[in-house]
Amino acid sequence: MTQQLLQQLVEMRGIETQYVDAWGKPATIAESSKAKLLNTLGYDTSSDEKIQSQITQDIKSVWLSPLNPVQVVRNTQEINLAVRLPIELVNDVHTLTVTCEAGNVLTHDFTPVDQEMTTMAHIDDVEFHEYVVTLPLDLPLGYHDVALSADDDEFARSRIIVAPEACYTPNEIKEGKKIWGLSVQLYCVRSENNWGIGDFSDLSQLIEKAAGVGADFIGLNPIHALYPANPNACSPYGPSSRRWLNYLYIDVTSIEGYDDTSVQTIVNDDEFTATLEHARNVEHVNYEAVAHIKLAALKAVFEVYEAKYLRKNTKQNKAFKAFVEAGGESLDMLAVYDALQSHLKGEGKESWGWPVFPEEFKDYHNPAVAKFKRANEHEVKFYLFLQWIAAQQLEQASNKASDAGMTIGLYRDLAVGVSEGSAEIWGNKDLYCTDASVGAPPDILGPLGQNWGLPPMDPHKLYEQGYQPIIDLFASNMASSGSLRIDHVMALLRLWWVVKGDDAKEGGYVYYPVDDLLGILALESHRNQSLVIGEDLGTVPEEIRSKLAENGVYSYRVFFFEQAEDGGFFSPSHYPVQSMSTLTTHDMPTLIGYWHCLDLELGKEIGLYPTEEILQILYTDRHKNKQAILDTLHGHGSISDSISHNVNFTGMNRELNNGMQVHMAGGSSALLSLQLEDWLEMDKPVNIPGTFDEYPNWRRKLTENIESMFERHDINELASKLTHARKQASQG
Repeated sequence: MTQQLLQQLVEMRGIETQYVDAWGKPATIAESSKAKLLNTLGYDTSSDEKIQSQITQDIKSVWLSPLNPVQVVRNTQEINLAVRLPIELVNDVHTLTVTCEAGNVLTHDFTPVDQEMTTMAHIDDVEFHEYVVTLPLDLPLGYHDVALSADDDEFARSRIIVAPEACYTPNEIKEGKKIWGLSVQLYCVRSENNWGIGDFSDLSQLIEKAAGVGADFIGLNPIHALYPANPNACSPYGPSSRRWLNYLYIDVTSIEGYDDTSVQTIVNDDEFTATLEHARNVEHVNYEAVAHIKLAALKAVFEVYEAKYLRKNTKQNKAFKAFVEAGGESLDMLAVYDALQSHLKGEGKESWGWPVFPEEFKDYHNPAVAKFKRANEHEVKFYLFLQWIAAQQLEQASNKASDAGMTIGLYRDLAVGVSEGSAEIWGNKDLYCTDASVGAPPDILGPLGQNWGLPPMDPHKLYEQGYQPIIDLFASNMASSGSLRIDHVMALLRLWWVVKGDDAKEGGYVYYPVDDLLGILALESHRNQSLVIGEDLGTVPEEIRSKLAENGVYSYRVFFFEQAEDGGFFSPSHYPVQSMSTLTTHDMPTLIGYWHCLDLELGKEIGLYPTEEILQILYTDRHKNKQAILDTLHGHGSISDSISHNVNFTGMNRELNNGMQVHMAGGSSALLSLQLEDWLEMDKPVNIPGTFDEYPNWRRKLTENIESMFERHDINELASKLTHARKQASQG
């Protein structure tokens, strides 16, 4: 096989062979990885003849498509459409008919030969020309359908997406207001009333209390739909569907019908109350126990609610039906998937995900699935009901934030992908490359590279589908919130693909249409009035940072990663204004954990470090970094001289903890996010990257109920200092 031919296909499909790693050094992907990545995209690389044939076919398919599937333009740009036609048609009059999103219809007649010709080709002995047609139409922001016709015969369709120049930013922040908020893993929240896992009522209460002490937002972990029949698959970053919500966050007690005798009989049963007591008191979220009691209670409430409202011509039933209709195939797919998975589990069959379903059930579009849906209509309706209730309760929490006058309110988190066995892939197999996974090359957070077990979207299929899956993702995750954090925002530009069975370091980058995706992001951001934060950590080319900034995406700045070459830590006053800063993240140790090297101890216990030598290097680096942090804090007057200048005599205490947080509050970032764990001076992390069973990831609860937390003098004093420091920073 000639490498030149393989390289041509590699470049056509946007596979990057050379990149700059996290340490600023040039790196090259292995030759073997090129062919493997092409294989995952559906190409046969076994011979030169087959590669050449596929290249020819790809080129041919473009020329035989008169219009591109979709085009994204900014509202300040001309709309130029590429039109490809055989030479015998180029002298005919053609019509482009644009049906705007609002329903109005606009037309433009043109003769191809009178336009600018950009290129030509011979396909099956027919000469084709490509022309650029400028549409002299003033199209509003939005999604518009385009049809190409001649002599009233339509023969091609496309979509034009008109987007604003940049994402939305609230006026107060534009005018210089600097705000702070709390980030929280919702499942970690303890309260006097929840059922062993934080819920949307807890969120409403947290919003009220945090707003009362000066917070302008509450940042959440991804609250995407997981797996009702497989509750231990609990990573919020490995969901079943990113468009829909995790039903476990529903507060069952606040649904109408909960007080019915039939429901109360179930929830007052001795076994039920014992399980509930256990779920509330254990240190880690017991997802099995929580799912067991919540599903039992929710099914009982559903029976009551359905009999009262959903079988009759009530306003509730009209609202429910409207929700289901708006959710379309995506919502139906999830509900059918959840019902089917539960059914298979009940029969004792393998059911962790669609790859192990019986053959006839492995695709949402199979006739057997439609038959199952008809036979289990009531069960499917139950899962639709859960999504409806979850959406209502989330919206109620968001309204609390608006009522409390929060500048942002809720900010939601969009995971970078879905897990292999997800409903999202089950319903759109063409879009995903299931023989690969998203991950990261070796970097500071993961020296051996990372494999996240999330099959990537094929960028070409995404383009062919008119970007609809991405539009749906952005729109649904901006709902009921004032901001969206995009996990691993680099996914808009490129993703590190790891072929099944390979080590993470053997992967390669596959590029995505970044300008188009940023345009869609900007459009949905304005429609939903949602500020966008891009988590831009790890291996990030500098050019993408400036592109994100130009598009109004807020950068993500973590104090511990903002180091100069001499080891000193940059002052937060030097961070970009257009950023959200933070001390730690869900993938990092807490402040106490960091300072006392508890993360390194834990890593040693569970075998994270290949050699003792590597561990000792990490300890040495940590010691140096802690001294540099003390130097920074003392240099800026963020801590008093009662805290030693010498790291050898300084442990983490409340003054140092609070001093670090207030130090960040004086910075220039428009947004500052702080973790509740650090307010509570907790020592254990919520997640250890690169681990699976070695540590109870995504389970560790907060150490205190939210009711009592905000009654503490030290907590309120810290909040007051943060609010004051942010006001001072706003005034420059």
